[in-house]
Amino acid sequence: MSLFLLSFFLIYGSLHAYALLKARSALAFGPGTTVALLLLLAALLCAPILTYSLSRRGYEDAARIVAHVGYLWMGFLFFFACLNLSADLLRLPLKAMGRYGIAANGVAGLAGRSAFLCIAGLAVALSAYAIVEASRIEVVRVRILTDRLPASVPSLRIAQITDLHLGLVHRSGKAREVAAIVAREHPDLFVSTGDLVDGQLDGVAELAEILRGIPAPRGKFAVLGNHEYYAGIDRAIAFTRKAGFTLLRDESVTIDNAVRLAGVDDPAGARFDRTGGPSEAAVLGSRPDGLFTVLLKHRPQLDPASAGKFDLQLSGHTHHGQIFPFRLLTRLVFPLLAGDHPVPGGGILHVSRGTGTWGPPMRFLAPPEITVVDIERSIPVDS
Repeated sequence: MSLFLLSFFLIYGSLHAYALLKARSALAFGPGTTVALLLLLAALLCAPILTYSLSRRGYEDAARIVAHVGYLWMGFLFFFACLNLSADLLRLPLKAMGRYGIAANGVAGLAGRSAFLCIAGLAVALSAYAIVEASRIEVVRVRILTDRLPASVPSLRIAQITDLHLGLVHRSGKAREVAAIVAREHPDLFVSTGDLVDGQLDGVAELAEILRGIPAPRGKFAVLGNHEYYAGIDRAIAFTRKAGFTLLRDESVTIDNAVRLAGVDDPAGARFDRTGGPSEAAVLGSRPDGLFTVLLKHRPQLDPASAGKFDLQLSGHTHHGQIFPFRLLTRLVFPLLAGDHPVPGGGILHVSRGTGTWGPPMRFLAPPEITVVDIERSIPVDS
């Protein structure tokens, strides 16, 4: 068994065991009900693995049904476990305060059937809200004034999507919504900073055509994220190109003698035998005068060797934690979690919260976004 599967069953299985213990303690059901719930929870625990197996064998409709059920359950279970853990932690100081009076009443109120049902109901409500939040894509605007645009190009608009995760869960409806929002913004450049696809790629050709129809007169460019490799790199590349994007794989391109786009592959490629490419700093080279340089990079990490070599880095990957309070863990790995961050040596890193979802089709306190960057030439004031 791989380390990933071992970790998955250990962590996710522990959440299921915790939920079962809470239910049995609060509702006091018998052995027969316990066995039935064990079988149901075992099936839900294995749903992501079953989804992967069904999609690999070509049972796409069945895989989509299992994926929706399994991932909705995953989101609910996360809320349910967090709420119960919060109640358990609150009970500890109340118990320490004594066995009588207000403290004792508080301990009793946080346990038992009524508390369990209230927490379960709240988890359902939070899950429903999270589904709605995930469906409402916000347009996040970034304005940059610079003296690094030529007089012939006084302004430039870039629309960024990232972490759309088209596949079994996100289909044509999501692709059409994204296409409509981006088209309304009339970008000069349209970029994708990775994880455009997710999982098995059968039956998604129409989604590529939807994205291909988005107008961007100065071009469409993309870099690879980790999920392109997980989905199958050759097919992911073919999908991305069919969607109208030019892939930048550790390379750069200059557009209209005004802006230079550099793109780097995700480090996940090293696990799939992609080696030997130039370093990020080598791809960027020396920052040329009079050219605004944009670095497209899936993960929001700064390479010290690249300091001073670009004006704007566009990244994603973190989903802003996607479902709070998971954000607290995500921040430990990616401190530059979302929004705009100054870069040592000059420049800005913008980390998108992501346009789609991974796993549960839910977001909580981390709404999805499409980023619109307006780069405007600053006009020096005559002295």
